[in-house]
Formats: sequence, structure tokens, C-alpha cells
Amino acid sequence: MNICVFLSAADLDDRYTRPARDFARLLGKGGHTLVWGGSDVGLMKVVADGVEEAGGRLLGVSVEFLAAKARTGVDEMVVAKDLAERKRLLLEKADAVVIMVGGTGTLDEATEILELKKHGHTDKPVVLLNTAGFYDGLKEQFRRMETEGFLPRPLTELVFFAEEPVGALAHLEESLGVE
Repeated sequence: MNICVFLSAADLDDRYTRPARDFARLLGKGGHTLVWGGSDVGLMKVVADGVEEAGGRLLGVSVEFLAAKARTGVDEMVVAKDLAERKRLLLEKADAVVIMVGGTGTLDEATEILELKKHGHTDKPVVLLNTAGFYDGLKEQFRRMETEGFLPRPLTELVFFAEEPVGALAHLEESLGVE
């Protein structure tokens, strides 16, 4: 599978880097390809390192103004002209999406894929990896949106919430029929 991972490029505490590294190793050992923002810094670097060390492929999609932070020596690197094109390319190249911890950029990417799913423009599985309870508040907000009628589809059709990396990858493999 080509698994797009939306996540932070910040240097983060071990409570976030350890699970990200664990997920990356599982992805790589499974022979999957990481599709990510292409940066070689912070959590993005941690995940790319883990996938590469475990034998997976790396497909980066950077953007012109961040090209200086792009990882070299990857299997494939595309440089988009702007953030909108970057998001479009990341989703085009992916079979599935995992949302890890991140800031406003990650939240923007997450809500865009969920909006596309809500309207039936994609059926790619989406997993929100709730590392250390990072997305507890967002999870509660999504449930409120569903309960109060803001979502035309059940939340379970839009996103799967995983508390651990192994559950995230297992859900994707099951969703896509990968053995």
C-alpha cells in the first residue's frame, strides 16, 4: 500500500516520536510505501527513517518554499508549487491516509480528506492515530458534529480512531484487503 501520513515537522517529545517510529517500522516491514510531506526534519524525519530502516519505500511530496528541507536519496520526490497542489498530490498517490500528531497544517490536511470522504469524492480509508490522547478533544468534537446532525454520513464511515500504531496499520490492511 501507499500510505499517506499527515504529521508534524516539529521536533517532539518521546511520547510522540516513539509511537511514530513504531508505526513507521510496521509500515516498512509490511513492504508498504510512505507517502509524506517529504521533509527531513522533526517527526517527518523520524517516520521516514523508520520506514527506510525497515525496508519500506519513500515517496515525498514537498513544496517549493520548503524544498531546502526535503529529504534526499528517496525513492521518489515531487515538488509542488504550493500547499494546495501538495495536498492534492499526496492524496492522489495514496491508497490510505494516517493522521498523526501535528499542528495547523496537519489539521488542515485531516479536515480536507474527511470533507472529501463526506461528499463521496474518495473512499480511501482514513485513520486518526490518537497518540497519547493528542486528539481526544477533536474526537469528541467529531462525535458532537455527528450527534447534532452536522455530518451526513456516520463518523465511522469517515475515520477510524486508533490508539496504537499496530491498530492503525491493521485497520488499513483489513480495509484494503492486504494480507
